[in-house]
Amino acid sequence: MTEKVIIIGGGVAGLQAAATLLELGLKPVVVEKTTHIGGKLNDWHKLFPSLTPASAVLAELKSRLEGVEILTGTEAAEITPRSVTMTDGRRMEADAVIVASGFDVFPAELKEEYGYGLYRNVYTTVDLERMFAEGRVHLHDGTAPRRVAFLHCVGSRDEKVDQRHCSRVCCITGVKQAMEIKAVFPGAEVYNFYMDIRMFGPGYEEMYREAQENYNIHFIRGRISEAGETQDRRIQIKAEDTLIGRPLKMTVDMLVLIVGMKAGRSNGALARCPGIELRPSRFAAPADSFCSNVYSGVPGIFYAGTVTAPKNVGESINEGVAAAVKAAGYIRSKP
Repeated sequence: MTEKVIIIGGGVAGLQAAATLLELGLKPVVVEKTTHIGGKLNDWHKLFPSLTPASAVLAELKSRLEGVEILTGTEAAEITPRSVTMTDGRRMEADAVIVASGFDVFPAELKEEYGYGLYRNVYTTVDLERMFAEGRVHLHDGTAPRRVAFLHCVGSRDEKVDQRHCSRVCCITGVKQAMEIKAVFPGAEVYNFYMDIRMFGPGYEEMYREAQENYNIHFIRGRISEAGETQDRRIQIKAEDTLIGRPLKMTVDMLVLIVGMKAGRSNGALARCPGIELRPSRFAAPADSFCSNVYSGVPGIFYAGTVTAPKNVGESINEGVAAAVKAAGYIRSKP
């Protein structure tokens, strides 16, 4: 009988894990709580730093899934090394479990000072990415923006909303989207307000330099303290340029909040499994961060992707491979 591995989550890490398990001769079953697989990649337009279409990456992952059992609209409520119980009471037996349940996007409305959900021309990076994908980037009234401001670290490195961690991909997302705005609206002024620029990945620093040298995007070190709406529906922002130590006030047509990653709500089901630990950030804690980063610490339960920490798409896909290989090794080492 073919050994079964249940994969919690049908995002990029889970899909890659399923494809790898299939190649290894095991039976993967993907459990996805939404109605479709692909996770956050479904809402993305182009991926940094290569600007590869997200749809192309997702299509490649889906092409490897022939023979994989996929259960959509199904959410895990309880996890053990040998079974997964769903919220509807169904229980599935397994020889191992890979948790690839991903992350949640920080809800920008919690930062009331920026007016998301209150002012018509305040958007998040998720909103803007969807606009790019749909080919219709414009203000609420349908007109083109002449001045756009991006605000980094909304929901990251912020003790006021209990999100002390760095989301890692926010900086490069802001740079990528600023360049895309300039490509669509060459005459627009584009500003990035940041605390620190953290360009950790290959090609990221080069993209940051290109944004300044070839796209004339302005980077201002300083947080926006508040945003308000003017009578003509523009957004007035107050900030401080910490490099020169002076406050500034600016009116923009569009304010884009670069929202961070927060631990997924589904990590609560993980925490109920004896032996599973969560970090203070509520991301899952692997057995260790070096030689055992896809091990949960509980034999038979493995991790892949952003369930343990913020990661980019490539890192999540790579962890899908690693978790699948380790799960297969675990199963085949049992007497």
